[in-house]
Amino acid sequence: MKRAAVGSIAVAVILLAMAVIAEAQQPEKVYRIGYLTGRTNIGPNDEAFRRALRDLGYIEGRNLVIEWRFVGPNNPDRNSEFAVELVRLKVDCIVTVGLGLSRAAKQATNTIPIVMANVSDDPVRNKLIDSLARPGGNITGFTDIAHDLAGKRLELIKETLPKASRVAVLWYSASSIVAARQLQETEIAARPLGVRIQSLEVRSSEDFDHAFQMASKQRAEALIAVSFGGLLNNNQQKVVSLATNNRLPAMYTLSEFVEGGGLMSYAPDGPDRNRRAAGYVDKILKGTKPGDLPVQQPTKFEFIINLKAAKQIGLTIPQSVLYQADKVIK
Repeated sequence: MKRAAVGSIAVAVILLAMAVIAEAQQPEKVYRIGYLTGRTNIGPNDEAFRRALRDLGYIEGRNLVIEWRFVGPNNPDRNSEFAVELVRLKVDCIVTVGLGLSRAAKQATNTIPIVMANVSDDPVRNKLIDSLARPGGNITGFTDIAHDLAGKRLELIKETLPKASRVAVLWYSASSIVAARQLQETEIAARPLGVRIQSLEVRSSEDFDHAFQMASKQRAEALIAVSFGGLLNNNQQKVVSLATNNRLPAMYTLSEFVEGGGLMSYAPDGPDRNRRAAGYVDKILKGTKPGDLPVQQPTKFEFIINLKAAKQIGLTIPQSVLYQADKVIK
C-alpha cells in the first residue's frame, strides 16, 4: 500500500511538472494597439504613454505592438482612412488624440475599445459619449478643459508685462471649434484687464510669417499661441523662432513649446494625462468595458518659464511670477 501511495504521488508530481512546463511553453499573448494622432512624429506626450505601458508590463517586440498612425496637419480626410485601417488590422484597442480622430475612430467601429488620450472639446456635446460619468458604448478617455484656461494665461501675461495693453492670439482656424472658443474666452477675459486682443488667424504653415508681420505692424506686446488642431504643433520650431526674432513674449498652450525654446506655457500636464490613458488601456485589455470607465478631466496643470528665452528677447520676469512657476528652465 505504501509503495502504491508513493507511486501515486510520483505520478501526480510528474503530471504537475508537465502541466507547468506546458503552460510555460504557451506563447505570450501579443496585444496590438492602434494610436491615432494629428502629429507627424512621436512627441513627449506619446512617449509618456509608451513608457507607462512599459511600466505596466507591456513590452514592444514581446507582448505589445503599437500601430502608430500620424495624420499630420491639413489632412482631415485621412482621419477616417487611418481609423478604418486600424479596424482592419483588428487591433485590441485604439488610442486617439483630438476630437476629429476620436470621431473618426467611433465612426469606424462600435466594437473595438477606444481611449481618447485627449479631446479638447466637450465629448458629450459632440455625441461621442453619453455622459462623463457613464460614457457607454465603446469609447472613454480624457478631455481637456482648454478654453477654461484662457483667462489664467492672460492674467499671467499681465503679471509678467503689467503695461501690456495689446495681446495677439495665434490660432489655427481650420481646426475644431476649440481654437475659436479659446480666442473668444481670451477676449472675454481681456475686458476687465484693459487688454485688446488681436486675432492672428492661420490656415497653413505659409501663413505664419504674415501673421507675425501683422502682430508687429499692429504693435502687439505679447502673444498667446493656441496649439489645437495640429498645425502649430507641427510647426513648433517655426512659431518659437518667429516669436523670438520679433522679440514678442509668448504664452503657449502646450509645455513642449517651452521645452523647445519658447517663453512660457500654462497647460494641463500632457504626459500625466497620457500616462493615465495607458492605465485605461491596461484596464480594458484586462476585461473592463470602456463604457464603464468615466471620462476624466485634467488633474494636474503646469506653469513653465524659460529664462533662456526671456534673456533672448531682453525680458526680465518679475519675481512674483517666477514664484508661481512649477518649472523654470535656466
